[in-house]
Amino acid sequence: MMRRDERRALAAETVEILERGWYADGSGRRVSVAGELDAAVAGTRLWTPDELTGLLTVHGERSGGRTPGAANPVPSGRVEVVNETSLSAARRLTDTGDPVGDPVGDPVGDPVGCLNFASAKNPGGGFLNGSEAQEESLARSSGLYRCLVGVRDFYDFHRGQGDPLYSHRAVFSPAVPVFRDDRGGLLAQPYPVSFVTAAAPNAGAMRGDGPRLERLPEVLSERAARVLALFAASGVRRVVLGAWGCGVFRNPPESVASVFAGHLGPGGAFHGTFDRVVFAVLDRAPGTPTHDAFARAFRSRAG
Repeated sequence: MMRRDERRALAAETVEILERGWYADGSGRRVSVAGELDAAVAGTRLWTPDELTGLLTVHGERSGGRTPGAANPVPSGRVEVVNETSLSAARRLTDTGDPVGDPVGDPVGDPVGCLNFASAKNPGGGFLNGSEAQEESLARSSGLYRCLVGVRDFYDFHRGQGDPLYSHRAVFSPAVPVFRDDRGGLLAQPYPVSFVTAAAPNAGAMRGDGPRLERLPEVLSERAARVLALFAASGVRRVVLGAWGCGVFRNPPESVASVFAGHLGPGGAFHGTFDRVVFAVLDRAPGTPTHDAFARAFRSRAG
């Protein structure tokens, strides 16, 4: 793993790349990301809770109003749980159409979507200071940071809100160029990923707050549904999700996995909506408990 000072240096280099619109790859060849970055920034949009509720309503109407436990005639897309990073899963889906190297795979089409496990208060989380979590890795490796710094309302609202449940607000950034690998190396060929930036509730900040803790499962489910509705409405067919809010926000992996399994599994409102869903759950802990919680949740809802 990289040291904090190394991550901080890479973050500073990323900001320079975003400002000038190009970088030199390992062979010294100049690689431009200016056009792709400008388009991603121009297409970045904040979605309010009311707007996302509208998307969810439209999706329910188109899907026949399916709810968990209801019969569902739509064939399911493949849902897989893999112990790897979000970037690794997104790149594999982009390169081959399949997250685990299926020798046939799907034709490479529209950009893969990826959920950014966002800080509610700072674009890119703490990536400029060398912090390390999923959002910081994405910001260090792509043009996402430049997209997010222009959406001040998302962060200003949450800074002033003072509620660790946060809000259902989300940001969609289309076809953002990704130009680093997980080790920080610059790629000879960038690839596009469309990001949904959304903050999970901060369960760790609710300790001792009974009323908020009682609302947590419902809020988590509502927000996850809106994230999926935004991907679907944006035309994303291949999605990378993961252990959203299970790090510093302390949401139990079993709870997050169960919420997504309910939405994506048989009878769920998003069953069959996507061609591929990959839960990239990087878990270095002995026994991989977080990864295994997601694997169990989807095995139990297979159908």
